Amino acid sequence: MVSSWVRRSGIGRTEVVAVLVPVAVMFAIGLWGLDRGGMWRDEAVTFQVARRSVPQIWQLLHSVDAVHGLYYLLMHVVLALHPGEVALRLPSVCGAATTAGLVAALGVRLGCPRVGLWAGLLYAVTPMAGHFAQEGRSYALVAAGVAGATLLLVRAVRTGAWWAYGGTVAVTCLLHEFAVLVLLAHAVTLALTRVPRRVWRGWARAAGVAVLVLLPLAVVSKGQSAQVAWLSAPGLDSVDHLLRAFAGPELMVHVPYLALIALALSFPPARQGAWQSERRGARQGERRGKLTLRAVALPLMVVPPAVLMTVSRFSPLYDERYVLYALAGAPLLAAAGAERLVQLAPRPAVSTLTGVLAVALVFVWQLPVLRQDRTPGRRPDNLAVVSALAGRELRPGDPVLFLPSIVRRSALAYPKGFRGVRDIALRKPGPVSGTLYGQETDPGELRRRLDRLDRVWVVAEPFALRPSWHPGSATERVKLTVVGEEFVPREEVARKGVTLRLYVRRPANPFMDWAAD
Repeated sequence: MVSSWVRRSGIGRTEVVAVLVPVAVMFAIGLWGLDRGGMWRDEAVTFQVARRSVPQIWQLLHSVDAVHGLYYLLMHVVLALHPGEVALRLPSVCGAATTAGLVAALGVRLGCPRVGLWAGLLYAVTPMAGHFAQEGRSYALVAAGVAGATLLLVRAVRTGAWWAYGGTVAVTCLLHEFAVLVLLAHAVTLALTRVPRRVWRGWARAAGVAVLVLLPLAVVSKGQSAQVAWLSAPGLDSVDHLLRAFAGPELMVHVPYLALIALALSFPPARQGAWQSERRGARQGERRGKLTLRAVALPLMVVPPAVLMTVSRFSPLYDERYVLYALAGAPLLAAAGAERLVQLAPRPAVSTLTGVLAVALVFVWQLPVLRQDRTPGRRPDNLAVVSALAGRELRPGDPVLFLPSIVRRSALAYPKGFRGVRDIALRKPGPVSGTLYGQETDPGELRRRLDRLDRVWVVAEPFALRPSWHPGSATERVKLTVVGEEFVPREEVARKGVTLRLYVRRPANPFMDWAAD
């Protein structure tokens, strides 16, 4: 995709190299440690939903996860070819590599080849990009879609060809609806560069089509908003965390990175080279209504997170993964700042190599962070470990209660450890009931089933075993009540994120036994 774009644009070998090198680097970083030995809960949802039939996926989306519907259908095709953890994450690796190339292509188009090369490489070595390159979720693909749409915006302003831009934005928003915020960023870009009315009209038509395509999904997903009820209102700590994610978590990287961005915003580099001869200087370009690097990159980096955080002060919706695509603006600005520093150098080739070595140093400095991120412990849980634990403790025929029902995800992702056990509360499996984790029986039936047991294993989230937890579901309350009143714990095994506890029926009251005699 990236290579064909640069060739169709008539750009030479230097520009092609500037684009393809970041693609290769990001792809290598994404493949490094891709099979880390277990899925975590969100990846497990992708894995088990994508392996359902298309009608079953469609049935599920009517009640939950509509926002991920297009992604699940895409992964249905991928996992039909080879179901496994590597295949689950490989589309995200490809998405991240494509994004790195598109960031580089933006740098080439709006600056010069070395700006594109540096920006693409900076994106590739950023731990945040590497993290989501290895997630079996849609966010890396969304980032690629947004970067592609931004590149098409730059082209459309010049050529008036808006259909590809509108189509790319629409598809990207269907992958995740919060990608629609990029339209606000692009609107700010057009306002900063004071484009003529004809450009505004073309953009408005394309944006309107994208919003119309998204509207049915937005209506359905609004009815499923309980899924994000766990989110809290962001504060200054959220801003600081996102800034460190964008500019690198290590202080020795973070401070120079921000300094380069500040330099690019204060003193944008002059454009050089034949490929940019029609746009002399950032300020001159802005006066003539032609897009400049800082007018494109700054709104992309700032507007989506700022809008989502502001809205989330009143209705919490913010999570940094929802604005991963905004990361693309940061390396573009940092590379522009570096370009400003080296423009006085008499030998541009040396300057290019110096920048590449600086990015390599950034990679080496952040290598411990990248290495640690490839360990299962960096995710909230590891369902493979839960299944292995269950396989050691449970025996075929053992009755099991999942508390709450979402803990069943470990058995769905890795059924081997739960093979042969009796799921006491389950009424209908997820694929049949159109739910993620299955439909559980009613409270009365569950009580009758438990009355017939002398022992039961409880597989629980740690919070579910605390006295302070009060579930809203009547079935969950019956689990707690009956197990707490009629059973006593016999043994327990705990790992990160899960507790296995064996309960046996409480001995009869000795006094009642004497009275009966």
